Amino acid sequence: MAKRIATEYVNARFQLSSSELQSFMQFMEEQQLRLQVLILENGSQSLVVEDVAGQEKIKMTFERHADQYVCEMSCTIVQLKLTNAMRKAVSVFRGNAIVNRIYSHYTMQYHYKQGAVQLIVEISDKGKRVVFEKKNTAQKLQRVFDSRQVEREIKLVQQEIDSLLDQRNLNHGNEGIARIDAKLKELTFKLFKLEAN
Repeated sequence: MAKRIATEYVNARFQLSSSELQSFMQFMEEQQLRLQVLILENGSQSLVVEDVAGQEKIKMTFERHADQYVCEMSCTIVQLKLTNAMRKAVSVFRGNAIVNRIYSHYTMQYHYKQGAVQLIVEISDKGKRVVFEKKNTAQKLQRVFDSRQVEREIKLVQQEIDSLLDQRNLNHGNEGIARIDAKLKELTFKLFKLEAN
């Protein structure tokens, strides 16, 4: 099995309430990491998270925006304990991030949205290969349903047009034909709009 060299967090983003930020700090301490907290003058908080051996640390600044704390950061982590803590934190605290897990001959790139993996891409000398992509089944089913509904509507409009054309052929009065032509024009425009969907 390939040995991971490093983990790179690209544009990781956390948005937490005050109580979630407290939970985040407690979570990091539960991962057996050393935590230093600096309160900045505008209410923002700067966290320094360090493995207990003191070999590696990361700095996370949570900027205060009204009642939310937002942290946007990029970093590279080598130590396993710190790496695992950050991976869990992204998941538990619904973070967004692109995470590159770097191995000697390839990189696995994970795309997180709201703490869930959306996409995994393997990057190597041979190029990129999608390993996993989350499918939104409900959204896909809704699109299929919508397209079938449009198809049914098109069929109904076409039947109405056919019926009006039959009436037009049977009706020889100018007033009746004008009324039918106006309705046909209306339905033709409706059909054009439906087919454009």
